[in-house]
Amino acid sequence: MVSRVEEEVRAAITAVESEDASAAEKAEMLMEIAMGLQAKPKNTAQILSAIELYEKSLAQCPAEQFLLHARIEARMATALQAVPGNSSEYLERARASYDAARAIFKDHGTPEETAETEMNLGLVIQTLCGMHKAIITDAISAYQRSLRTFNKAKFPKEFAILQNNLATAFLSMPFTDQRSKMREALAVQSFEEGLSVVTLIDHPTEYAMLQNNLGNALQYSSSSHAIENNLRALDAYGEALKVRTLQATPFEYANTISNKANCLLSLPDDLEHPEKGNPDNLELAIALYEEAHGVFLAHNGQQNAEMVAGVLMELKQDINEPASGESVANGQA
Repeated sequence: MVSRVEEEVRAAITAVESEDASAAEKAEMLMEIAMGLQAKPKNTAQILSAIELYEKSLAQCPAEQFLLHARIEARMATALQAVPGNSSEYLERARASYDAARAIFKDHGTPEETAETEMNLGLVIQTLCGMHKAIITDAISAYQRSLRTFNKAKFPKEFAILQNNLATAFLSMPFTDQRSKMREALAVQSFEEGLSVVTLIDHPTEYAMLQNNLGNALQYSSSSHAIENNLRALDAYGEALKVRTLQATPFEYANTISNKANCLLSLPDDLEHPEKGNPDNLELAIALYEEAHGVFLAHNGQQNAEMVAGVLMELKQDINEPASGESVANGQA
């Protein structure tokens, strides 16, 4: 049985083929239809249909129209990148398409086209690293090449996103020796660089993302200044929550309050007398975890909800049955 989406794709292809236009014009028409289908996909089928249209567009594109070919490849790569699932197949195809596009853009495209392709390529490589299908230094190199064009003066939004991506790449590097502190410092520096060019008013989404991720980097840092870092992290989460509200962005809101809760677990109630423990911060953390759990459940975040539920269970067990004579009141939860 042919789905509605498949019927629409076939109709679009037939309409383009019947047009009295050149091969290049038909390739552009197919690309534009694919872009429209990809813009706000309702399901995976629509993304796959967009990919099919991009492939048809590439087939129509004359060999001498190499710049158009590169633009179709780059657009198709964004669709391949958007296919959900745990397989690396579509991401590896996206990487190949970005590589093909950037080879042409480098000599014939605009600097912005090249930089955008490098930025997207870095993100694909970084995702593939999590699947053990790439190396993180390749992603870092792609981001750094993109920054040659997407600088803070002319492209603050793109610059901020690249700094965020660089920071997360630094944090994912598998160092366990002294170099781990260096990469943590580089990550914090990158988040702060990104925040130096975006504002709460003009770039709220990027501002909140960077503040949330800066908070995480500070919280999990192996620095000897743990309390100071956690206080800075709390400030960062507070800034992120000026944008990430329950009403506007519930899923992101739940993520950030979960991060804040985790941070509170490590903070004494009285900074001048840490030996008194943190029962108040523990109580606030549990309340935040419980709220996040409910929000995740209400917005199809089952996996996140299960993770939070596991933390809550451990916390409540520690409160009811302190191990080895230790108590939550002594800050050992």
